[in-house]
Amino acid sequence: MTTTLDGPDEPFLSRLDRPQPPFLDTIVGRRGGLRAILSQVAAVAPTNATVLITGETGTGKELIARAVHELSPRQSRNLVKVNCAAMPAGLLESELFGHERGAFTGAFNSHVGRFALADRGTMFLDEIGDMSLALQPKLLRVLQEREFEPVGSTRTTRVDVRVIAATNRDLRQMVRDRAFREDLYYRLNIFPISLPPLRERKADIPELVKHFVQHFAVTMDKTIEYIPDEVMSSLVRHSWPGNIRELQNLVARGVILSTDGVFEAELPEECEPLELELDLPNPTLEERVRQEILAACQRAHWKLGGPRGAAAMLGLKRTTLFYKMKRLGITPPADHSRD
Repeated sequence: MTTTLDGPDEPFLSRLDRPQPPFLDTIVGRRGGLRAILSQVAAVAPTNATVLITGETGTGKELIARAVHELSPRQSRNLVKVNCAAMPAGLLESELFGHERGAFTGAFNSHVGRFALADRGTMFLDEIGDMSLALQPKLLRVLQEREFEPVGSTRTTRVDVRVIAATNRDLRQMVRDRAFREDLYYRLNIFPISLPPLRERKADIPELVKHFVQHFAVTMDKTIEYIPDEVMSSLVRHSWPGNIRELQNLVARGVILSTDGVFEAELPEECEPLELELDLPNPTLEERVRQEILAACQRAHWKLGGPRGAAAMLGLKRTTLFYKMKRLGITPPADHSRD
């Protein structure tokens, strides 16, 4: 049994009347929580409401921010992105609001800030939880009054900017710890969107894997015709601490290593999937690994390699499986081959 690669995924948000921006086809996975999130995106995009996107690293916060922008009346204008954790507070202020010539040492020329560039468009402030307390009042003023002064200037600049912010931090706890302004938090949190981690989106993993395999096969000029069910099953069972970003990177490596049109993937050794019905009430981790390998070997009649071998069932390379068997003292019966 295999998962066949038989064409592009159906676009999301197809219920919207106007044509969809092409990049929305890359938002893959429409079951469970993500379906509700896409409905939230469709609801808030036509408005000018500030959006706060929260979620673990690698869950796709920037992609959702782009979706809000592309489905809004501002989609023909700039989407300007700033990572608030990427630079010190002084430089971030200049980057956001601009500065005049001579405003500080090294300011040999005037600089137009990102908010001015985003006028009539959208500003995406990533990692907003890393913005310094000193700079937060100035952002609050832009959100409330739609105006600011560039560094070193007394000239007030007015802008019409829709703000989308994102963070992987708990801003509520930061407010309680006095590490984030309460008034700014409530101004940002007008329309919150919380992205679930990949481990809570198991039903979406096959669709994501298929999408990434197709994408990387095209970009790497390789032909991948199918994905063994055993490999897909192991990918679904994995916990994915790095979320979609980790899955994307693993699939890219798998496409590079795949031959004969069959997709191969090897999970990180420290995070092997372990889901078996065990007789032992409290088995050790090593015993669980041993029992899973034994069960797969028995189902494969002790054939380790090949598309129907134990290694494929476990989502491992044959050499990795052989190493694990040797370490755990697992040997095949005398009348069976390990090939």
